[in-house]
Amino acid sequence: MYVCGPTVYSHSHIGHGKSYVTFDIIVRYLRFIGYKVLYVQNITDVGHLLDSGEDRMLKQSKLEKVHPMQLAETFTRSYFEDMDALNILRPDISPRATGHIVEQIELVKRLLEKGCAYEVNGSVYFDVRSDKDYGKLSGRTLEETVEGTRVGTREEKRNPQDFALWKRAEPGHVMRWPSPWSEGFPGWHLECSAMSMKYLGESFDIHGGGLDNQFPHHECEIAQSECATGKPFVRYWIHNNLVTVNGQKMSKSLGNFVTLKDAFRTFDPLIVRFFILQSHYRSTLDFSDEALGAARSGWEKLAETSRRVKKELESAGQDRPAGNALEVGQYRRRFLDAMNDDFNTPQAIAVLFDFTRAVNQRLSANAKPGRGELEAIDAVFREYADQVLGILPAKTAGLPSGDSGLDAPLMQILIDMRAEARKQKLFALSDMIRDRLKALGIVLEDTKDGTEWKLEKEKP
Repeated sequence: MYVCGPTVYSHSHIGHGKSYVTFDIIVRYLRFIGYKVLYVQNITDVGHLLDSGEDRMLKQSKLEKVHPMQLAETFTRSYFEDMDALNILRPDISPRATGHIVEQIELVKRLLEKGCAYEVNGSVYFDVRSDKDYGKLSGRTLEETVEGTRVGTREEKRNPQDFALWKRAEPGHVMRWPSPWSEGFPGWHLECSAMSMKYLGESFDIHGGGLDNQFPHHECEIAQSECATGKPFVRYWIHNNLVTVNGQKMSKSLGNFVTLKDAFRTFDPLIVRFFILQSHYRSTLDFSDEALGAARSGWEKLAETSRRVKKELESAGQDRPAGNALEVGQYRRRFLDAMNDDFNTPQAIAVLFDFTRAVNQRLSANAKPGRGELEAIDAVFREYADQVLGILPAKTAGLPSGDSGLDAPLMQILIDMRAEARKQKLFALSDMIRDRLKALGIVLEDTKDGTEWKLEKEKP
C-alpha cells in the first residue's frame, strides 16, 4: 500500500489527521485479519507547485529565511510527532522526494523514449493526449481538465492539460539538480510514481490519499506510470473525504485553519483520533470544539468500562459463579461485519458502545462474571479498541497519553497511599493527594467496593 504523504512546509493540520488515521486503520485491520502489509508513505520535500508555479517548499523557506532542506527537516519531525501522538503506526518505508531524484529522472527518460513526453526549453512535459485513458479515475474529459491550468506555463506546452515531469530551474532557484535536459527539479506527480514503483513494483495493490489528490495528482500518476510500464498501475484506489470547520471548508484564507498541535492544546490526541473515527472515511468531517467535547464523553465511557474490567480481573477467582454470561461472540461478529463493510469505523464504534453497556450490566449484576468471562470481555477491548482502532492503547491503560501520563499501576499506588493516610487519620495528606490528582484532571470516587478513578469530564 502506498499513501501520499505530507508536503513538509508547515505543521500538520486536522485534514492530515483524518487522512493518516484513515490509512492507519486500513493497515491495522488488514494486518489483524491476517494480511502481510508493506506500507509506504512518502515525504514531499520538493516539486509541489502552487497555482503561481512556485514550489511550496521554496516559497515558505523564503518567508522564514531558512534553507528549504532545513524547513523540510523541521516539519518532517513535527509531522511524525503529531502522528505518534495520534497513535498512528509508522509506515514501513518513508521515502523522500529529494532522495529519489535519480529514479525520477530515469522515469522521465522512459516516457521520452516511448513518445509520451516532450522537452522544451529545458523542461519536460507529459503529453496527456498520448494516453487515451487519461481521466479514467476522476471521470473527467480532457476538455474539463483545462480549467485551473496555470496560464504562465501554457505557452510552452503542446496542450494546456500537459503536466510537468521536469522543470528547468530559474536563476536563484535553490532546489535544483543536474539532468539531461537542464538543472532543475522534478514535477510533483512524478515523485509518487517513481517511489511507489521502486518499493512496491510496477503494479501494486492499494494507493491512497485525500480526495483532493484524486485530480490531478493521482490521475497524472496513473497516466505516466502506465504509459512507462504498459502495466496496470494500482488495483484499488482509496480516497478519504475532507474536513470542514463549523460547517465551512477549512482554509487559511478563511482563518479557520486548525493545526493538530493547536487541537492537542485543548484535546488529547486520543480524543482527536476517536473523533475522526466516528465519521466514515469517505464522509466529510466537521471539526468543532463541541464535537470534540462530545467525542471526549464517548471515549471516557469506553475507557472507564475497560478499566473496570481490568480491575475486576485482578481479584476474580476461577470459582466465581458465571451467572448469565455475556455472549461475547455476537459483538465480535458485528464488529467484524462493520469493518468488512468498507472499514466502517462509525458502525464498529457503535458496536463497542453496545458491548460496553452490556458489560456494565454484567458487572453490576449480583452474580458477577468469573475470570473466563472477564478475560473474554477484556480481549474484545484489547483486540478491537486497541489493536484495530487504536483508541485505547494498552500502554496508557485507558488514559489519553497527553492528559496525565499516569498508568493504572501508578494510580493504584496513589490510591493505596491515600487510603493508608486516612487510616492513620492524616486527612490533610489524603486530601492533598485527591486535590492534586483533580488538578491533573483525575477524579477519585469512594464507593462501597473501594476507591475508583476516572478522567474529569470537560467543563462547559
